[in-house]
Amino acid sequence: MGQDALTFKKPVLKYFPNVTSGTTSVPMADRWPQKHRKQELWAQQLSGSAHVVNKRLFPLTAGNDVVSRNITMVLENLLKNYESSQLPTHGKDHPTIVRTNMLIRSMGPISELDMDYSMDCYFRQYWRDSRLSFLGPIKNLSLSIKMLERIWRPDTYFYNGKNSYVHTITVPNKLLRITQEGDILYSMRLTIKAKCPMELRSFPMDRQSCPLIFGSYAYTTQHLVYQWQSGSSVDFVKGMALSQFDLISFPQRNLTFKRREGEFSVLQVNFNLQRHTGYFLIQVYVPCILIVVLSWVSFWIHREATSDRVGLGITTVLTLSTISLDSRIDLPKVRYATALDWFLLMSFFYCIATLLEFAGVHYFTKVGSGEIPVDEEEWLDAEGPPEEAVGCIATDIPDTSQSPSLRSGRRRSSLICPIYNDPLNYGISTLSSPSCQQQQQQAHRHNRVMCVTRQTQTERHVPKWQQLLYCLAGDDAYRRQRQREAAHAAAGDVGVISRHVNSVSHIDKAARILFPASFGLLNLFYWVAYYTCQEEFGWRDPPIAPFSH
Repeated sequence: MGQDALTFKKPVLKYFPNVTSGTTSVPMADRWPQKHRKQELWAQQLSGSAHVVNKRLFPLTAGNDVVSRNITMVLENLLKNYESSQLPTHGKDHPTIVRTNMLIRSMGPISELDMDYSMDCYFRQYWRDSRLSFLGPIKNLSLSIKMLERIWRPDTYFYNGKNSYVHTITVPNKLLRITQEGDILYSMRLTIKAKCPMELRSFPMDRQSCPLIFGSYAYTTQHLVYQWQSGSSVDFVKGMALSQFDLISFPQRNLTFKRREGEFSVLQVNFNLQRHTGYFLIQVYVPCILIVVLSWVSFWIHREATSDRVGLGITTVLTLSTISLDSRIDLPKVRYATALDWFLLMSFFYCIATLLEFAGVHYFTKVGSGEIPVDEEEWLDAEGPPEEAVGCIATDIPDTSQSPSLRSGRRRSSLICPIYNDPLNYGISTLSSPSCQQQQQQAHRHNRVMCVTRQTQTERHVPKWQQLLYCLAGDDAYRRQRQREAAHAAAGDVGVISRHVNSVSHIDKAARILFPASFGLLNLFYWVAYYTCQEEFGWRDPPIAPFSH
């Protein structure tokens, strides 16, 4: 019975012209050719007891059953002598051609740390296997994926793949369809994770080209050739977007890849990406610029406020260190500096330069200033009201005729007022203080007195370029010479020496202009260089390093 069914399978299907995937109508028996009358009895035996409904030989459900059984017999007949290990063109003088296209549903994430990317796509392959051609009213058959185990299919694999898989929820997402001519469509839903070698010198203003390379694992070009399907071979679902990149283009090409085993047909598509810089502007660049500007506030703080200026400088440096560490978390430890690294280094340089600038101001413009250490006993011996003679020192040769209040004022002022290092020769006072003027009149009756303020290096007649050289060299001899000059000038017979209190250093005045101007020029050069000097997208040959199995 089975042999007879296989023998008559083509005639039976030939005279079912109204068969579709949803409904089936069985032709009337009187329209069958005379030579096929015997098949009527054979069909009746397949469908059970036959009875006429609406002048038809079989009811509708019986006809469906007939067609279903005949399709099964067609497939069984096709696979009877089928060898799944042989290519469709086995024994012929031309290779099997596999045409491919892709529909990408989503793309991402793209990881700079691991240098890879992921995407979800429908991967489709087309080829012709004439051994599976058939005749019948159905133009194509959608078959179960179990048929894949019984037919030949290409051994496609991804050359730069890392961890790809087929979706299996709720069933394996695969499709197999065969036409009458033997054309086969094999489609599956894949999540592909592939390597993407990245050049991060321009990060985060960089462009990346992430390739996808696939081909046959075992068949050379003599047996199997891959081609992109004509038209839109790579397409994207409408509305697809990437969070951190713009998709610029996605060119495709066919190429031959040489290995030790021979030449292999390979398909390649490059996803050319342009990175968004908005995130990095908000999280890194703008905070760094504001921190650098904040460090310049110290140029407007009096040089006597040592702790304030040093504390501000250290705070800015530590804040930049935190931002730098956070920005490097998602980046690989590459051997070169990225554009972001250069910007952070530039910001570090300006913050540290601010501290060094104040070190120069403190070291050279406050030469000879300081405080006289006072013992606790001397402070306890001080008498008189707290406000008496505070802020002024009258220096003289020790005289026992001086009142106790004057002596206590001298002791108290030696603790509170900054004076020059020589306590016996000079002192400081504020000329506008009434107590200081009264003490001057009293002291002039005994001996000479002077009320001076701090002596600065920038007020001496030393060329500015020479001061800069001394500052860079850290010349101790020049520093000691300035100390002696300051001491002699303060102790000289010049009457009253008037100088400014909290005078501004010329170094600070220059830094207020030089630091912002240079920082602005460097930023302009930085952004113009990295945005204009970008490499164009191109193919990399060879696309991957040669290897052998």
